[in-house]
Amino acid sequence: MILVVAEHTGGKLAKATLEMVTAARDSGREGPITLLVLGEGVAGVATEAAAVADQVLVGDLPALAQYNPEVWAAAVAQIAKEGEASTVLIGGSRSGREYAPRVAVKLDAPYLEDVIKLTASGEALQAQRYTFLARVTETVEASGPVIVASVKPGGFAPAAAASAAGEQYDIELELPTPRTEITGKNVEKTSRVALSEAEVIVTGGRGVGSPENFAQYVEGLADNIGAGVGATRAVVDAGWRPYAEQVGQTGKTVQPKAYIALGVSGAVQHLSGMGKSKNIIAINKDAEAPIFKVADYGIVGDVNLIVPALIAASKK
Repeated sequence: MILVVAEHTGGKLAKATLEMVTAARDSGREGPITLLVLGEGVAGVATEAAAVADQVLVGDLPALAQYNPEVWAAAVAQIAKEGEASTVLIGGSRSGREYAPRVAVKLDAPYLEDVIKLTASGEALQAQRYTFLARVTETVEASGPVIVASVKPGGFAPAAAASAAGEQYDIELELPTPRTEITGKNVEKTSRVALSEAEVIVTGGRGVGSPENFAQYVEGLADNIGAGVGATRAVVDAGWRPYAEQVGQTGKTVQPKAYIALGVSGAVQHLSGMGKSKNIIAINKDAEAPIFKVADYGIVGDVNLIVPALIAASKK
């Protein structure tokens, strides 16, 4: 089987899970696509998962209420062994990158990191991934009874529903006692759609001019059109915006239907995080800005003059 570890938040299946299902379908590896849902109170997530998988394994336990890399790695490795998985796919989120190597070690398996394409090659598995600041796409190959891979968010299109819902099975897990304990958690609350789920993203760069302008123009436009808010690394480093909004090589990778870049120059590190967006709209007063080389639509002009007109038009 191909084991996909489902990512979910707020009782909903994450878009990254649907992308991993596409990776599994496109890989050419044999066996049923099996989604593993871990957590507490995840019945709704399991039902969503059944719409895209051949089967769903549900680990619904109080011990899984809080994410812990030791516990998650043990659970995934156990199910991979019992189900004789040929491939284990884990999301390339911060938590996924944390426990995926542990799973590979427990399974004594090769590990392919941050993949954007998977192709079966006999008993081996070929993968493509970005390197050299996303300027180069390299192809790597691994072979073995089981292969573990983390899938880069935004690297695949979300999977459509299968012709028939997969069967759901409750599983028993032998979980270790974690050596660390979460004593507190601060969650930044926002009414906006998360970057990983947003179909439209408005991103601001240093060209916006100031934190006040960012709030007025970038957030103002995003709120009017129901978009997510992104930021460049320069903006985050300057303290204008939180790291959670950073798009790029050291931030989030996104692939929305529309990406609106306001005052973004388009450094290669930023382009590596949003270059696969279906439609890129750029507004920048520098006609030579690199962002215009990848933009589908571009406006050369001052963001602070143009965006107010866009906001006014969007209100209509």
